[in-house]
Amino acid sequence: MGHAHSHPEPGKLSAPARAGRRRANVLLTAVLVPLAVLTVLAMALMWPGGDRGDVQISNPYATAPGVDFVTGTVQQAGTEDCPSSAPAAAAGGQIQQCLVARTLPDGGGAAVPVEITPEIAKSHGVEAGDRIRYLDLSGVMDARTGAAYVFVDFVRTVPVALLAVLYAVVVIAVARWRGLRAIIGLVGAYAILATFVLPALLEGRPALPVALVGSVAIMFGVLYFAHGFSARTSTALLGTLFGLGITALLAAWSTGSAYLTGAGDENTYQLINASDQLSISGMITCGLVISGLGVLNDVTITQSSAVWELHELAPHTSARSLFASAMRIGRDHIASTVYTIAFAYAGAALPVLILVLLYDRPLLDALTTGQLAEEVVRTLAGSIGLVLAVPVTTAVAVLVVKATARDDRPEGARPEPGAPDPGGTAQPVYAGVPDTAPPGTVPESRRARRQADGMRARRRSAE
Repeated sequence: MGHAHSHPEPGKLSAPARAGRRRANVLLTAVLVPLAVLTVLAMALMWPGGDRGDVQISNPYATAPGVDFVTGTVQQAGTEDCPSSAPAAAAGGQIQQCLVARTLPDGGGAAVPVEITPEIAKSHGVEAGDRIRYLDLSGVMDARTGAAYVFVDFVRTVPVALLAVLYAVVVIAVARWRGLRAIIGLVGAYAILATFVLPALLEGRPALPVALVGSVAIMFGVLYFAHGFSARTSTALLGTLFGLGITALLAAWSTGSAYLTGAGDENTYQLINASDQLSISGMITCGLVISGLGVLNDVTITQSSAVWELHELAPHTSARSLFASAMRIGRDHIASTVYTIAFAYAGAALPVLILVLLYDRPLLDALTTGQLAEEVVRTLAGSIGLVLAVPVTTAVAVLVVKATARDDRPEGARPEPGAPDPGGTAQPVYAGVPDTAPPGTVPESRRARRQADGMRARRRSAE
């Protein structure tokens, strides 16, 4: 007895699929909306009021009357008599030799001899065409009493701006609209750091809640703005928040247990002496949490996308098989990301590593010194949170994707294997795997997957 089959238009979901998607979205919303509301309330309660109390640090770029910061372009540079040794020479002492850059001020006038500091002369040097910033002391002294023009820093505005533009162009050219949204989201993330996290720490707010609330707010904004509102993004966000919580707990514990004081860093030492209300250990804890956000976000969104792609490739794969397949991808990602974190921090701490090598100390002693312990703890705490976020993200993604694709039709109404699907859910066809293959059969090679994608595309175009 013949009967007609109704097929939904290409790109439209069947009624059971739409119902499953609604169920998944309701479940995710029930979890994430309260978290978002709590985050907003916590930010409102801890929002900095602008009162820094007794925290006062002298501005290294502030100048006395008659002293100016000037920028200019180096015309030529070479070893000459140091202007700073003029007083010693006048007293019968020996004149020292140093690097002097003849610099043309941007404001006009003749080129002036700028004395280059020894560390810059040894590490980088100065050449004709370089843009530098120097201290003009000519208003308070002359060449007979010392150096009237002293090097302060290089002017890096142009190269940094060009690199930033190149980065934006490359990201947008490859990722297109999503890349643009990611860059805008990054700007928003730094805005949260600048307006909430840093001022709150400066005013003595509790560091761990500030780090958690700020990080959660950043992840909500970055993930949804860059990847859109979808069950896939919400799944990645749940995994990210789980990993963030683990990292925060480990950071809070390890900061005290590993005695991370930050006293070995010059900038931290300056903050220690600035005020008693600043918690340096709290700042370190906050830094441990925030430093892992980018890599954690990368792993969870990739893992969530992997689950969805695997499901698209084989919609009838069982939840257990789908989880196992996605975890194989996750393990590879974990291995490569752990290397990424470790080498990124090793590169940042390279001068310290070289100093430790010169000290000729045992490796274990070197890794637990104050200079390196913070980097080691940051790597380990961030990696543990990252690793644990992978199976959690994968499990949530599998549950959500299976709920989305759930078929509520009674057993007798479902099509036989190989028959057209009245509900519009096409049976997968793989190269070497017929339509009648049992559920859970997944192609094992890239070639098989490519052939499967091509056959599905041809079938869709034929419909």
